[in-house]
Amino acid sequence: MAVTICQVSFEHHRVALGIGETTPRISWRFDGNATDWTQSGYSLEVSRGVQGSPELFHFNSSDSVLVPWPTVALTSAESAKVRVKAYGKDDQPETPWSESVSVETGLLSEEAWSGALMIAADKETEQDATHRPVLFRKEFVVPDSIASARLYITANGIYDAHINGQHVGDAVLAPGWQSYTHRHIYDTHDVTDLIKKGANAIGIQGGEGWYSGRLGYNGGQRNNWGDTIGVMALLVLTKEDGTKEALYTDESWKSGSGPIITSEIYDGERYDSNLEQLGWSSAGFVAPSTAEWIGVKEVKAPYSVLTEPVGPPIRRTEEVELRQILTSPNGKPILDFGQNLVGWLRLKVSGPANTTIKIVHTEVLENGDVATRPLRDATQTDYVILSGNGTLTWEPTFTYHGFRYVRVEGWPTDDTPLDKDSVTAIVVHSDMQETGQFECSEALLNKLTQNVRWSMKGNFMSLPTDCPQRDERLGWTGDAHAFAPTANFLYDASGFWNGWLKDVHFEQVAAGGITPIVVPAVPATGAARPTAIWGDVIVANPWNVYRFSGDLDALREQYQGAKDWLDKGISRNDAGLWDRSSFQFGDWLDPLAPSDAPGNATTNGTYVADSYLVYVTDLVANMASELSLEDDYKHYSSWAAQLRSAFADAWINSDGTVFNETQTGLVLPLYFDLFSSDGQDVAAAERLQKIIEDNNHLVGTGFAGTHLLGLALTKYNMTNTFYKMLLETTVPSWLYQVVMNGTTTWERWDSLLSDGSLNPGEMTSFNHYAFGSVANWIFQVIGGLAPAEPGWKTVKVAVEPGANITHAKASYLSPYGKISTDWHVDSDGFHLELVVPPNSNAEVTLPRSKNGTVRVGSGTHHFDVPEFRM
Repeated sequence: MAVTICQVSFEHHRVALGIGETTPRISWRFDGNATDWTQSGYSLEVSRGVQGSPELFHFNSSDSVLVPWPTVALTSAESAKVRVKAYGKDDQPETPWSESVSVETGLLSEEAWSGALMIAADKETEQDATHRPVLFRKEFVVPDSIASARLYITANGIYDAHINGQHVGDAVLAPGWQSYTHRHIYDTHDVTDLIKKGANAIGIQGGEGWYSGRLGYNGGQRNNWGDTIGVMALLVLTKEDGTKEALYTDESWKSGSGPIITSEIYDGERYDSNLEQLGWSSAGFVAPSTAEWIGVKEVKAPYSVLTEPVGPPIRRTEEVELRQILTSPNGKPILDFGQNLVGWLRLKVSGPANTTIKIVHTEVLENGDVATRPLRDATQTDYVILSGNGTLTWEPTFTYHGFRYVRVEGWPTDDTPLDKDSVTAIVVHSDMQETGQFECSEALLNKLTQNVRWSMKGNFMSLPTDCPQRDERLGWTGDAHAFAPTANFLYDASGFWNGWLKDVHFEQVAAGGITPIVVPAVPATGAARPTAIWGDVIVANPWNVYRFSGDLDALREQYQGAKDWLDKGISRNDAGLWDRSSFQFGDWLDPLAPSDAPGNATTNGTYVADSYLVYVTDLVANMASELSLEDDYKHYSSWAAQLRSAFADAWINSDGTVFNETQTGLVLPLYFDLFSSDGQDVAAAERLQKIIEDNNHLVGTGFAGTHLLGLALTKYNMTNTFYKMLLETTVPSWLYQVVMNGTTTWERWDSLLSDGSLNPGEMTSFNHYAFGSVANWIFQVIGGLAPAEPGWKTVKVAVEPGANITHAKASYLSPYGKISTDWHVDSDGFHLELVVPPNSNAEVTLPRSKNGTVRVGSGTHHFDVPEFRM
């Protein structure tokens, strides 16, 4: 009957250092096997500062998720430690005190930055060309021992910071990518262990990153937010007596250039180790005679939009070992890592001076060589020039690649064998906490869900990108809309989404209520234009975050954007539906769309748009209800009813058939409840089933319909039909990509044709997560897990076995703790083991059982349905 607290957190931060919330809400997860354990109250112990006396607070409440801060608000750069104890109801055990967990605010005002300047090298910036990374350095003396040190830092671009020759923190590509005009993130690092008594030095390297680098397709555009690399930093040293000293970026710093000649998001890095300046970030550094260090100049600091991070930083998360070495038709080695991944290579190599190593990264091979055509205008090519002075250990600093295969030219094999000891793949992505797991008796489905996870990792890079390899890598809103429920199961993405959704709303306001198709908006994609599904993200994604997190405050913050989209952003006709002349992506990339025209789907784009319009209007009404905004609820509910009627008038015939009797054309009105006459929906579901059967259970949906296809069929008790679709291995199907040796999910159903050749279209990415949204159905129906109410206080458990799958298990790390299902079918029927964490409960519906839904509390539960047969 033991119950313990296994994780205390603040807001949605994995590490609560340098946060922006002065009264951060507190959450804790539980571990333990206690049956029907419910929290009756909790105690919080808060210790402020280094030697602050603990304050103790007690509350009679069952709440354990996002509970209010119990005491006086934190001030700028103030720290506290918190521990938690929870109490059960009568005759139930109490938990031990949790471990103390630290929380610390960032710099909450411009004054707190002590006058730090954004500095740039005192030289002309490059014109119509990539910006060479810049080194910045400053020496300083610390006369006494210190108690703590904090580095607050940001950049016009990307920074890489060092103190006394040691790297600061473990983030990469920091501070990530935001809508810089509206929200410019700075990071906080604990650098106490890097500071020493006496002479010290700080060095910061700045790269162009997304800030001034080339972005967008068809050549893209540079300098989208500025044309000059800059860095801004404040180092605060706290002495043993509590007094503080500050060192900040100003015009006394020096700037120079190092071995990185260029480092671009799309095109890779060129590194010349002959230009290394060893010790440049250490005290006592003497520059070589060939190096020129110059002064710096002040550029405008982003104080008005400077903000703390909401989501996690990008980090190195794992390493992938070289699988095999192939040989190209002209004899060049090709490294195969066995996994399409996102990140870069780490090289350990020695060789003759001025040896140039060229490494070209691609996702697939074509005709035995690396396939660069899908990259379009991106090159994904790194160049490393050796100095001849021993072994070089190198990773790129300001770029990243999407790849499985790497062609290597110029490797000095006489000095260094090209093998797994000299080359390693480094995986990077936004470092969210993993929450969802799934496994079943069908190996191909297990591989599919692994592929979905890999595509999510590769595209959650500060913001949700469409792909990680070609001349795009943009925050496409439609892709994010389709995939969000799947993402929320696989990882705790709440902080990630909340940060990006701030940018979505800022960009929407700037566009007069229109949600841009990519966020951050970049000129290469054109002016903002209202489109369904893509624009609808500002409604659907806040709602999906709320479903998984239960964070009502975040929903409240995002509610205005949802309203603005309906009230201002959408172009409407006289009936309130979409203006018929509006551009629509529609059911983008359905299987029958021509390779050169991905928008030419078999389902009318305006029909698709109107379907989604009713849906998102209903969602805004639901938001208003959750926020207790009664007048808004009545308004949007009435509006949704009017639009539902208008949709029926425009698109549904008197006999119940719809304008497009396609898979997507039927899925949308079925899932969105758009049929108004009794029986029309059931007949439509039967027609959908026949269409699927006549199509040999192959997929006929694109971006608009795919993520809802299985859910719609299950809603109408046609789960077995979807099982047959899911297990198909012929194109177009999900498992076709698996049997074709895909290790991520693809942009097109046939990005790779059945003969092994590449799809001739421009849209041919092998790492797009949108069609991986099917995993949402897998987790809910095969795994049997979904939130029955926002935040998982009550879990919906509804396993529906089918096809030849005889067992499966799934788990989800909810805000209350780990939930898991483990079921199998044998000659004695269906058997389920369910684990529910303390302070939560579950509503269990067993397959083909006559007992209806059973509600259970925490603990381990076993269920059997002896009469069940596959």
